[in-house]
This record gives sequence, C-alpha cells and structure tokens, in this order.
Amino acid sequence: MNGNGVREIMVQAGEVALPAFLSVPGEAKGIVLFVHGSGSSRFSSRNRYVADVLNEGGLATLLFDLLTPEEHAIDQMTAELRFDIGLLSHRTIATLDWLAANDLLNTLPVGLFGASTGAAAALNAAAARPAQVRAVVSRGGRPDLALAALPEVRAPTLLIVGGLDEPVIQMNEEAARHLQAPQELVIVEGATHLFEEPGALEQVAALARDWFLRHLSGGLE
Repeated sequence: MNGNGVREIMVQAGEVALPAFLSVPGEAKGIVLFVHGSGSSRFSSRNRYVADVLNEGGLATLLFDLLTPEEHAIDQMTAELRFDIGLLSHRTIATLDWLAANDLLNTLPVGLFGASTGAAAALNAAAARPAQVRAVVSRGGRPDLALAALPEVRAPTLLIVGGLDEPVIQMNEEAARHLQAPQELVIVEGATHLFEEPGALEQVAALARDWFLRHLSGGLE
C-alpha cells in the first residue's frame, strides 16, 4: 500500500478478532472490503495493489484476514479452511456487521471485492446483507460456489476473469446466469488466473475502481 493513512486494526467479527489494514482517504466516496481466498490474507500483494488504486480513486479499503492466526497456521498445513465457504461467508457477514456498528465508517457506502473462493463468500454476504452491500467485484472468482445465494444478491456485480483461465470463465458464465442483479462479465485477454501478465492486474484494478465509483458514489469523476 502507499502508506498514506493505512492503519493496522482489529476487526471484531462475531466471536473472533481479525487483523486488518484500513485506509481511509479524505472525503472517501465509499469503502471496499477485500474478501481474500485460497489461503491468502491481508498481505496479498495483488489485493494490496488493487487497494492502492481504489484509495487513489477516493475509496476507503479494508483488507482483513478471514482466518485467525491459529486457523491460518492450520490451513497452511492442511488447506482445509480456505475452501470452507460457509466459514468464510460467516466471517465476511460478521465483518459487515462490525462495519455497520462503527460510528466512524458506517456512513460510507459499502462494496465487496472478492478473489478466488473469497468471491463466493462476498456474494453470500451480499445476499445476506442486501441493504448494506451496494456493489461487488469478483477477481478470478468462484461465484459458482455461491449458486444458491446468487438470485438473492441485489448489488450490481462485476465478474473479472482472465482470458486464459478457461475453467473459471465457464464457472463465471454459469454464475452470471443465476444472478438477478445488474451484472457484467469482463474477460481480460491474455491473462491467467492470477493476472500475473504485464498490464493484467492494472486492468483489473481500473475496472474495479470504475465499478465501485459508479455504484458507490453515483458516477465517475
């Protein structure tokens, strides 16, 4: 992150405390919660880059761990919790509830940015808190793991997939058919699952920034 106004905080998500990075630019137009997936954390270099771009666009960001340090240590050995969509969804919903109770942040329109399995948790949370979540972006996500909840999502949803990530393209196409909310599927040509190719992650960040600005602040500036 750019270090400008980034604070390390603890999020009380129900029964557990989760470490997080919070960045709130002046006159923030909204706040985006990052829902990591596949064993990642608030230290994800890809998500931190996207958060920087959102911050520069005037959006606050919250990158929080979905697992406690003890759970993360277990998951590093067994990989069992990173695919526990029920647990990840519960933690995301609990974080939204924490945000709603935070007097310094609860006036900001809320968006969710989900990556990989975190996208399923983000969409489950959007379905569970339709009055709170105003926009969702999925990066290389697995929205198919939240199929039952997709018809209940009310937030405009952007699905971003790498053009070379063919199985995930098909999963996102299936998920798009279940979404009743406004949605768009964008294929980043030449990109693989992690968007490691030159310029690919920059495209993801710009797409996410524009989507959130449109749906959280009422228009691009």
